[in-house]
Amino acid sequence: MECLVTGAAGFIGSHLCERLLKEGHRVTGVDCFTNYYDRTFKDANLTHLHGKRGFKFLEKDLSRDDLSNALTGVEIVFHLAAMPGLVKSWTHFDEYNRCNLTATSRLLDQLKGHPTLQRLVYASTSSVYGKYASGDESLPLRPSSPYGITKLAGENLCRVYLEEFDVPTVVLRYFSVFGPRQRPDMGYHKFIQAVLNDQPIQLTGDGSQMRGNTYISDCVEATYRGMSTVTGETFNIGGGEIISVSDVIRKIEKLTGKKARIERKPERNGDQKHTGADITKFQRHTGWAPKIGVEEGLELQIEWHRNFGRRLAA
Repeated sequence: MECLVTGAAGFIGSHLCERLLKEGHRVTGVDCFTNYYDRTFKDANLTHLHGKRGFKFLEKDLSRDDLSNALTGVEIVFHLAAMPGLVKSWTHFDEYNRCNLTATSRLLDQLKGHPTLQRLVYASTSSVYGKYASGDESLPLRPSSPYGITKLAGENLCRVYLEEFDVPTVVLRYFSVFGPRQRPDMGYHKFIQAVLNDQPIQLTGDGSQMRGNTYISDCVEATYRGMSTVTGETFNIGGGEIISVSDVIRKIEKLTGKKARIERKPERNGDQKHTGADITKFQRHTGWAPKIGVEEGLELQIEWHRNFGRRLAA
């Protein structure tokens, strides 16, 4: 298959490209290297891909650049590119609008009537549900941040292009993905890095926030299976193991053998209180099930930090 992965230099995108290449697919990766975090991390992610047979990389901004050479002959599009994160969405909404809406709109527009396209897999988020995202896909959609609003709007763009122009779309809502190459702004990355470097963890809220965790390889497997499921469907993708933020920190202490120092910070506006994915629907459609639990996944992520994280953060 000819595959296009947007956001290919990112956390999930780089892992997905590797999986597609391993399965024998040809992959064009696209990324614009937004300034959301240090490009050094994304360049390091790409070192696992450069030179691999069947892989081509294009540095393009979906919201501005011509995509025709990236779409020639494409059969599967995995649209993972987005401006992520909660905090900056309150203060940099124009960027979120451009990266999450304009970019998605332009991509969909160029996929109208595309002769070889079989599936567009749109990566969404549990943030579309709001502060309490625990249950199945019938939960009310009440995003509690501008980020969540833009991702839900992207889902609706996909729905409209499916209904009006037959762009064959599947929506996957990711729940708290973690593991090696996790973005440096994400909680577990910051917690592990702080503990390993004997620095304080800046903990927002009281630590009782509950998270349904999805290890990266499970997320990639689900995304891979998404390309062959029924169009027009929306699926929750989660690991099934729900744990509090405080318990995650305790597990990191156990796995590193080091004590965490906590600095309490105010709760973030729009932060989710409880997330947990009911994945029954996706399991029924694909047979997928998560395999990696929180402790095993954290151990693997800690190993990555020890081998690569310190060098990248230096």
